Amino acid sequence: MNLVDSVTQQYMKTEVPELHVGDTVKVTVRVKEGNRERTQAFEGTLIAKKHGGINETITVRRVSYGVGCEKVFPIHSPTIVSIDTVRRGKVRRAKLYYLRDRVGKKAKVKERI
Repeated sequence: MNLVDSVTQQYMKTEVPELHVGDTVKVTVRVKEGNRERTQAFEGTLIAKKHGGINETITVRRVSYGVGCEKVFPIHSPTIVSIDTVRRGKVRRAKLYYLRDRVGKKAKVKERI
């Protein structure tokens, strides 16, 4: 068990921001198109955190042009440039899957002060 931990430890990022479910986050990802490379931002509500260690992932949801879009990001992936918290959310659940069925103002999350 310690061998697995020691191997995965070198691939984990040292500075991971403090993320909570309900926060609005901006995830910047490195995208490779052909021989060019650029960064692309994805901003939305953090609706789930899963796993732990090197396998830790976050699910971010946003609505653009009336269509909901969810992406799962591995936190320790080398393609992720940065994760920034835009605003803090006040929720009482660990998973916010109920936001998928809500539209408009009902889909908002209160801000934590």
